[in-house]
Amino acid sequence: MATFPRDFHHPFEPYDVQKQLMIAVYDCISEGKVGIFESPTGTGKSLSLICSTLTWLREEQRKAFDHEVDVEGDAGEPAWIIEQDKRQRTEKFAQRRMELESRLAKVREEEARQKREYERGEPAKKRVKGSQWSSLPEKDDENQFVLDDYESDDETRTSITAGNHDGGFSSATLQLMQRLGGPARQETADAEPSDELKVLFCSRTHSQLTQFTSELRRVQLPFAPWIDHERDSTFPHTQQQNNVRHISLGSRKSLCINPKVLAAGSTTAINERCLDLQQPSTPREKKCAFLPSTDNEVLVKDFRDHSLAKIRDIEDLGALGKRIGICPYYSSRASIKPSEIVTLPYQLLLLKSAREALGISLTGNVVVIDEAHNLMDAISNMYSIAVTQSQLHRCQSQLRIYLQKFRNKLKGKNRVYVTQTVRLIDSISQCLDRFTSETHSSEALVSVNDLMGGKGVDQINLYKLVRYLDDSKLARKVDSYNDFARKRESGVSDGRTASTPVLTHVQGFVQTLMNPAPEGRFFFERDESNAAGLRYMLLDPTFHFKEVVEDARAVVLAGGTMSPMEDYARHLFAYVPAERLITWSCGHIIPKENILVRCISQSSDGIDLDFSFARRQSAPLVDALGTCLVHIAATIPDGLVVFFPSHAYLDQVSTQWLKVTSDTRSVWTRLEKHKPLFRESQNSSSVEDILQQYSKAIDEGRGGTLLSVVGGKLSEGINFSDKLGRGVVVVGLPFPNVHSAQWKTRLEYIERSIVDRGGSSAEGKAAARDFYENACMRAVNQSIGRAIRHQNDFASILLLDRRYSTPRIANKLPGWIRQGLPKDKATSAFPEIVRELHEFFQTKR
Repeated sequence: MATFPRDFHHPFEPYDVQKQLMIAVYDCISEGKVGIFESPTGTGKSLSLICSTLTWLREEQRKAFDHEVDVEGDAGEPAWIIEQDKRQRTEKFAQRRMELESRLAKVREEEARQKREYERGEPAKKRVKGSQWSSLPEKDDENQFVLDDYESDDETRTSITAGNHDGGFSSATLQLMQRLGGPARQETADAEPSDELKVLFCSRTHSQLTQFTSELRRVQLPFAPWIDHERDSTFPHTQQQNNVRHISLGSRKSLCINPKVLAAGSTTAINERCLDLQQPSTPREKKCAFLPSTDNEVLVKDFRDHSLAKIRDIEDLGALGKRIGICPYYSSRASIKPSEIVTLPYQLLLLKSAREALGISLTGNVVVIDEAHNLMDAISNMYSIAVTQSQLHRCQSQLRIYLQKFRNKLKGKNRVYVTQTVRLIDSISQCLDRFTSETHSSEALVSVNDLMGGKGVDQINLYKLVRYLDDSKLARKVDSYNDFARKRESGVSDGRTASTPVLTHVQGFVQTLMNPAPEGRFFFERDESNAAGLRYMLLDPTFHFKEVVEDARAVVLAGGTMSPMEDYARHLFAYVPAERLITWSCGHIIPKENILVRCISQSSDGIDLDFSFARRQSAPLVDALGTCLVHIAATIPDGLVVFFPSHAYLDQVSTQWLKVTSDTRSVWTRLEKHKPLFRESQNSSSVEDILQQYSKAIDEGRGGTLLSVVGGKLSEGINFSDKLGRGVVVVGLPFPNVHSAQWKTRLEYIERSIVDRGGSSAEGKAAARDFYENACMRAVNQSIGRAIRHQNDFASILLLDRRYSTPRIANKLPGWIRQGLPKDKATSAFPEIVRELHEFFQTKR
């Protein structure tokens, strides 16, 4: 166990909870464990994770270095011989690394010189100007849409499901990417640089990774052990010691510098347009000028050295790529092996195909996943997909048009696989049409046999078909020809080639038919507009995360609201031995007197506050809720954020509150008497506007009440610190619809999996109930955590539902919230709570 005196190189004097977190994370990594860590927002979690992981990294590098150069020598052997042997070992170990370190030092000095010149007002050198890319040729020749001959039926070849990553590169480009750190097919004698021990830091959003990179710049670490700055003038004593080698990875959408590729819009469309430009059939002069090739290998190495010379975020890498004239998306791969810390979004870590495409090795490295409270949902969503009836029908129509034109030109395997594609999509479409006409409910379970019940479909080898669809680019050919035909007929293109081909989306759905049956299910669903579709839902994320856990040295899951934690052990790490799994949670850094937490079970006029689905429609209950909020809004200063269980319930409540009551004033009017009212919309584009209006009202001293939804845009990633959130109210418990086909199936799967692992039926039912309740409480806890954001912040948290006072629900709240509850009683009368609120804020003036 590490002790407090250990130097974690924290840039400030850390709080006690930060010291405890750093020690716990360090021990977790040192012992090769899987850790689940909860540290509330505002406790300096990111810096603590950085300092603990990089301190371990430097110490591990020192151990490896000492072990490599240690020379015992034979008995009686002269000391000078032992010393010479040790010196030779040291030089051999450090030689390749020092070559890179020397280049990075020169880059840093050059950038510092350029900065000094800029500050003195000296003119900057002209930037490297990359060749301008022109659009693909506009051909009138229909032969451009004919499929190339396809004869590959090699069963041993890696299929798309395991990651087929040539991506249309020419052989020269593939060879270059292998040498520069891409997924090599074979070892090369001159491979460089070394693949260093590293920390892979993953978070959910681009903004979170940018914030992490900003924090990383604060930390000053000792030099790596192979840098002898006493002897090497390249590393003077005055040089800052935060020269950790870091690279940020992102999607093409985040890193592409070709404006005409970016114009495609969506992530998938950008990916496809980029790959189109790399096809062997694309003329050399029409390929993207920024793509790495043997001709610009020196630019890729220049990008690598500059990207590692200082800590840069995604925006910095994009600017660097533009300045050098090379693609940051592909060139950043050359920086992965020599890096010590890699920041990347969820998809690039969690998808095996993405890791293989980037050449990321997990073996022996440390994986840190921040904001991991929704990790299980994120994995499930990545491997789940929906397809609509209109998409299937459009796909069928496009294929018919394509075949009418090119049927006679399809030869060999092309004819076989295109025919199979048509049959399979027809079968899926017929299944959906049948469910649409025969099923009166909004959803139902669908079997694979239902989907593949068409004539001859059971004879299709799905692995070969999916591989063919990927290799042949059939979707792009079909979509492009349909657009070409429409343009020729009407003179106007509908522009669909700039979006994702519908066959590409359907292909993603087809791929799920190959997934193991127990881990996922197919569903028929019908929305409010009566539009029908099919959905594949991954029920068990265990398998897709297991390889990460088994390959990595240690895995750290961290978040501000990880409670309740038992779900991770039971449903994500069931195969991990108990002695390898640890959980850790800390209190908040704020003083106890800065937070007031209360459960409210009754309204001011004695109505039970029970917002269960069966009772929440009651008009007296909705009016009683309004009256409670009127008193709360009158007592809590500045900003008040109220979270409702769903958008539908917020709509219902708002409608009733707008009605004029017997005293000629609506509840809405009474609320507005104390603060301006703002309401979250389901339209994500309006969220920023609402936040700005809310913030402006508070800044002007008028205060504000913001009506939001648990799980909505305002419940995650938004900071309601200081005056923006002096009060947080949660109305009811946002339980999912337990009667829906999807939740029924998921809970049944959990029951069955517990029994399959040797548990009893009662234990299975208990586990399913816990999972259901925990899904609700994680969403509640995430909403609550929006308020307290730093040590001097203060706020009140009010939980409006009698069920919050029950031990079963209260125990699923974070520890720092439970500490704010009264010890002597679970709930208090509403007038008493209003008095406590008044006294609480009186002391803060």
